[in-house]
Amino acid sequence: VHVKDLYPKGGKDQAPRYIDLMLVDANGTVDIIEIKRPEPHQLLSRKPGSRGNYTPGRALSEAAMQVEKYLFHLSKAGREGEKDIQDRHKGDLPVGFEIRITNPQAMLILGRDKDFTPDQKFDFEIIKRKYANIVDIMTYDDLLHRLDNIIAMIEKNYSKLGTTGRSATGATP
Repeated sequence: VHVKDLYPKGGKDQAPRYIDLMLVDANGTVDIIEIKRPEPHQLLSRKPGSRGNYTPGRALSEAAMQVEKYLFHLSKAGREGEKDIQDRHKGDLPVGFEIRITNPQAMLILGRDKDFTPDQKFDFEIIKRKYANIVDIMTYDDLLHRLDNIIAMIEKNYSKLGTTGRSATGATP
């Protein structure tokens, strides 16, 4: 999906901005996902600053700004932007389905955190929560951990099923 830059720099039209993935829920409301390579991006400053805090690294800051601009341009596009996206992807959407850009949010997947110290993990969590109203920041390690938890819960619930396909309480999963 691409969005038009409604505020081109220097008054010149810029090429459209391309969003990696756009999610559309059952009501037509959109959110986006931006994926960066799983290289060991510098997510945090190499050393804590004078106050002992790790700050967002360049890769994280640039990626967060990128998705914030995508969200800005999506929100500013209005009904015309919704119609443009809908027309471009009508073959992928059910007949009569309408795209709605209603305060979209983004998920940003980048970097690795498996080698973070406890202090870095703590500061990274604070940084992630700082952007929580706009974007969910997730490392590849966090994505894998979340998937492991989902699989574990499915397996746990599945193991509770008896031969009738119902849990011990009689409820279906």
